Amino acid sequence: MPLVEIHLLAGRSKEQKKALLEAVTAAVQQSINAPLDTIKVWIQEFPPDEYMSAGILASEKKQTSRSQ
Repeated sequence: MPLVEIHLLAGRSKEQKKALLEAVTAAVQQSINAPLDTIKVWIQEFPPDEYMSAGILASEKKQTSRSQ
């Protein structure tokens, strides 16, 4: 049973998340020939102030990008 967990910063629309889940499900099914009913895919979201890359919080990076 393929299990796929996707970690994302919060902020995407329901439609975007559904499209991602469908695309990943299809990719798993096609690449390893897994039966559709065995494929489990879910999204773990977290707020931008709980993720840091290169010493910069994602929430601060967004603010910096907007001000430039």
